[in-house]
Amino acid sequence: MGEDGVPASAMVIMAHPDDAEFTVAGTVATWTRAGCRVIYVLCTDGDVGSHEPGMTRERLAQIRRTEQRAACDILGVREVVFLGHGDGELEPTLQLRRELVRAIRHYEPEVVIAADPTQLFVGNWYINHPDHRAAALAAVDAVAPACRMPLLWPELGAPHHVQRLYVHSHDAAEVFVDISDVLPLKIAALKEHKSQMRNWDPCEMITEWAVETGRQHGVRYAEQFRVINL
Repeated sequence: MGEDGVPASAMVIMAHPDDAEFTVAGTVATWTRAGCRVIYVLCTDGDVGSHEPGMTRERLAQIRRTEQRAACDILGVREVVFLGHGDGELEPTLQLRRELVRAIRHYEPEVVIAADPTQLFVGNWYINHPDHRAAALAAVDAVAPACRMPLLWPELGAPHHVQRLYVHSHDAAEVFVDISDVLPLKIAALKEHKSQMRNWDPCEMITEWAVETGRQHGVRYAEQFRVINL
């Protein structure tokens, strides 16, 4: 971790394409600008996220992978891993944990960013998607202790010790990242998910979220995390 708080490398583990752009893309853009190598791992292709007549899961998976790569180009992310699990069918199985351990041991990130697996309700307006919770729990279990245990799945690579786990959307968040210089990049990246945005402009909502978080920390725009030091 550098003096500016930016890690040398980070892995973002999410359930679907666009999850990171809604939540942590400002942090991603801030870190890549500072020289951090960021790797995305998407557990599903988001292949049921459409109400368009005639759409198939196979076609939608390709569309959403293309959209995710375009969003990553804007954010400075050059490496994206798609695990290809079924959208709406993700569970925190041993198999998913193994796949994440393999990715962590291969890329050796200093930091992993994941969602909060305990978050079920958000206010009185949203029930957290089960895929989000499954991906988050599998990520946490892969980070600690699985990926650093030398006798556990040695065929997946040498053990790796992730130094910090950044958990977004957590009630006990105490660390913030100032995204004031990169909010337009976060919004532009989110807009690349055209199959999901349709005619909706996310700018107002994303800006409101960033303003609310920034106000708590004395900056214009921010994202916040609970950070587990391992």
